[in-house]
Amino acid sequence: MAGHNDKNGALIEGINVTPLVDITLVLLIIFIVTAKIVVTPTVPLDLPRASHTEQTQVIFSVLLPKGGATLVNGEAVTDDAALSRLAREALANDADLRAVISADGDVPHRRVIQVLDLLKRGGIEHIAFGALSDEAAP
Repeated sequence: MAGHNDKNGALIEGINVTPLVDITLVLLIIFIVTAKIVVTPTVPLDLPRASHTEQTQVIFSVLLPKGGATLVNGEAVTDDAALSRLAREALANDADLRAVISADGDVPHRRVIQVLDLLKRGGIEHIAFGALSDEAAP
């Protein structure tokens, strides 16, 4: 007969599959957790693209310095209503307007999000975030 005998001389008729099931369940759990991490979406950013044409692109620049007033295209803006108004006016002049928000590292995150919301309410859909490289920083 095919099979092995245990210590008492009886024939072993079954295989213990408990360790196999344990390993399979652990691998399944690892797979599920890893798949969840891989599929998690990131923050969508509309980054400017390089073009080979001579056409210039109009940029609506918003600067958020650490201290002082918000600057729109280099001019100080007194309040959020003026920022929204300028965004709507600029969009009326150029339908393919892109905005770039550049904020100092010490500006509170809520202020950056507030400016982002103001630009969205003003109708600007193409918004990018500007940053200085480490070599360009003072």
